[in-house]
Amino acid sequence: MTDVMESSFKNLFRERMTCLHWDEGEEMAPTIGTQRGTLLVRKLPLADPRCRVFVGDVMLLKDPQNTDNYLVRRVAAVEGYEMVSKDEKDEPFILEKGQCWVLADNENLKAKEANDSRTFGPVPITDFVGRVIYCFRTAVDHGRVQNSHRSMKKDFAVLEVELDVDDMAKNHKA
Repeated sequence: MTDVMESSFKNLFRERMTCLHWDEGEEMAPTIGTQRGTLLVRKLPLADPRCRVFVGDVMLLKDPQNTDNYLVRRVAAVEGYEMVSKDEKDEPFILEKGQCWVLADNENLKAKEANDSRTFGPVPITDFVGRVIYCFRTAVDHGRVQNSHRSMKKDFAVLEVELDVDDMAKNHKA
């Protein structure tokens, strides 16, 4: 089978495991950057996303405050974790089954500016679209996104097959 035929066969008879997402804003700096980034996102299977989300993963999720929008945030805690506030007035609580706590990477932002779980609370795992595995910022500034060790190991083969930097550059919104 020729390379062209093999490539066509793969694209016709299998659904891609990834999608592109365009993110902007400073919430995820320095991971995504302070400008726009074109992200390669590994879609989560609908069957059971819980077994594929780990602390440290950068996730694309539905915005809990506006379901027409999406956010990119890092998972800081998963179900069963005890959450304790720096504010002594707040009672500690345990994340329930199917919940995660997500945070922006930019430590220079205040909680309200970061628009993360400190503002809107726990996020249902069912609101996760996928894990961000690659970020294209510019033609010379792009690379893998640092996720949990377990996820990076799982995503390696997907990245090898589906990463197309030329396509990301062509679709990058400057």
